[in-house]
Amino acid sequence: MTKYLFDTSICVFFLRGKLNLDDTIRAVGLENCYISEITVFELWYGAENSDNPTKSHRSVNAFLAGLNIIPISGCVKKYAKEKVRLKKAGKPMHDEFDLLIGATAIEHGLILITDNVKDFQRLNGLKIENWMERERK
Repeated sequence: MTKYLFDTSICVFFLRGKLNLDDTIRAVGLENCYISEITVFELWYGAENSDNPTKSHRSVNAFLAGLNIIPISGCVKKYAKEKVRLKKAGKPMHDEFDLLIGATAIEHGLILITDNVKDFQRLNGLKIENWMERERK
């Protein structure tokens, strides 16, 4: 079965009501949907920084319930190799969190679900799908 890693942007679109992930998650199976612990950090930061942190914290908690959260420690070597490769090619990836999320997807053989295809497509071996494009059609 195909397994997916949600980038932070996709999670934020869902939390803001701009993407109906519920039906898609049901179709692919919740057990096949993952997020990086980096995404959890970013979601909590966004909730804390929002106009209504209490409400945002509840939304983030509800969203995270049942999702598989992958620690980043297993992707350290992939992260380092890709960071050096991109730097030597003169195309460094400046967002460390995106690089960690991409390396996590590669290391675990997951398809990255993101609306930020441009930045992630530079990573070797990363499979990407943009579910926001489906919604726009």
